[in-house]
Amino acid sequence: MPTPTRRQFLIRSLAAAVAAAAVARPAVARQSASDRAVVKPQRLQPGAGVGLFSPAGATYDPTDIEIVSDAVRALGLVPYRATHLLDRYGYLAGRDRDRAADINQLFADPKIDLLLPIRGDWGCARLLPYLDYDSIRQNPKIVVGFSDLTALLLGIYAQAGLACFHGPNGFSSWREAQTASFRSVLFAGDRAPLANERPSEDGDRLMQVKFRVQTVTSGIARGRLIGGNLSVLSSLIGSPYFPDPRGAILFVEDIGEPIYRIDRMLTQLSLAGILEQLSGFVFGQCVNCGPSGGYGSLTLLEVVRDRIASLGIPAYCNAPIGHLENIVTLPIGTEVEIDSDRGRLVMLEAAVT
Repeated sequence: MPTPTRRQFLIRSLAAAVAAAAVARPAVARQSASDRAVVKPQRLQPGAGVGLFSPAGATYDPTDIEIVSDAVRALGLVPYRATHLLDRYGYLAGRDRDRAADINQLFADPKIDLLLPIRGDWGCARLLPYLDYDSIRQNPKIVVGFSDLTALLLGIYAQAGLACFHGPNGFSSWREAQTASFRSVLFAGDRAPLANERPSEDGDRLMQVKFRVQTVTSGIARGRLIGGNLSVLSSLIGSPYFPDPRGAILFVEDIGEPIYRIDRMLTQLSLAGILEQLSGFVFGQCVNCGPSGGYGSLTLLEVVRDRIASLGIPAYCNAPIGHLENIVTLPIGTEVEIDSDRGRLVMLEAAVT
């Protein structure tokens, strides 16, 4: 038998390595759900089951779970704890496969109607290859959260076609305005509008100071709503977990990022051809996102105008979305309309059945 050449040896070695990697790596859903009809979960009813789970950062104090459980009961719902709720692996709430297994189990459990994460931090993107998207689509349930939960919401929508909800995490404040938004969208199935209304702290002023509309490009646009935390969603670019942006309305928000980083992330969205496919754009709040040191900085509005204005799509900034005291509940995957002059976002359909 002739001795293999160096070229033949390298080809065989590469083929073996590729085969081994295919076995070792987690399965990735290969077909996007973006071309399929969106699946909507059922609205919440009194006594519905809520699965408490930790998909990202660890919960160190069990009292936090009791506090979230009290909020769930006050909503008229019944809390259930996921198996690995209090696990810890470094800063994560357990191993990736265990946290993903909790999500898969909650979707398969007939007594669960809502999946409510305890908190965000970091870790949801690590779970995406391990989720059972076929089961998720066949057992549609409400999934809600914000910040790092952006990865989970967008991944589930992109791969399973399930409408998800940018809204409170379990350890959010659950004060009156936040609870009213949550109930309106998820219990009543209302087409709740979101507007840059004058907040209570401006009630005795002659002018509005907070949440002033900053129009980038005038107009009205319609499309499927996608979005969330800018840092998280920009990290999904190039993966099968970023939703189809064609004709969509994109909303973004962030916290603690210098303006040059916001510039970098919006530029990344542009270079990837995502911004050019949108029908509308909304920038929410960027909490503690000031200029960095050194030479003079662009303002946040200037950065957004640089990236968005040339597209000619309706767009505005300063929407009341983000890491705020009142976390509003917004659907991901259903049709909305925005008016960039009035600073208004309106749901065109109920997001629950």
